[in-house]
Amino acid sequence: MSQQKEDLVPRWYVVHTYSGYENKVKTDLEKTIKNRELEDYFFEIIVPMEEQIEIKEGQRKTNLKKVFPGYVLVKMIVTEKTWYIVRNTRGVTGFVGSGTDPIPLTDEEIRKMGFEQVEVNVDYDVNDSVRIVDGPLTDFTGIVTELSKEKHKVKVLVSMFGRETPVELEFSQVQKI
Repeated sequence: MSQQKEDLVPRWYVVHTYSGYENKVKTDLEKTIKNRELEDYFFEIIVPMEEQIEIKEGQRKTNLKKVFPGYVLVKMIVTEKTWYIVRNTRGVTGFVGSGTDPIPLTDEEIRKMGFEQVEVNVDYDVNDSVRIVDGPLTDFTGIVTELSKEKHKVKVLVSMFGRETPVELEFSQVQKI
């Protein structure tokens, strides 16, 4: 496994487990981390769950359901030692990645999953002129009318077909002119 300097930043990794072992892997991994005093390398271990409401015979029942059965998400700093500990936890079949190198999730993937707020700073503000750089409206220009940092969306007033049309876009789809 190759070790680069930038790997000392904690990142989210996806660990593949035997189906049904997700919570056991999380518990065992947390015990191992504590026993080996590696808390400085592991930050969070999540088995993503979502509430599922079921109505059966007129009774409303709420269940927790695994969002990604067979997977555990781990925010960690990858070193030879931490990689080895995760790989050798009972129930783990490996990291999601290519070959022996685990591949961290991108900020975009993390944001889409919604389990960690990724702070995005943009260099434009309301009333600024922007150019759309991605999507079906590429190269159109407009004026920012609204920014939603929670949703990572921007509303732009674009002139098309002879009239102003509000368009909602991702932060990454526009650039300040």
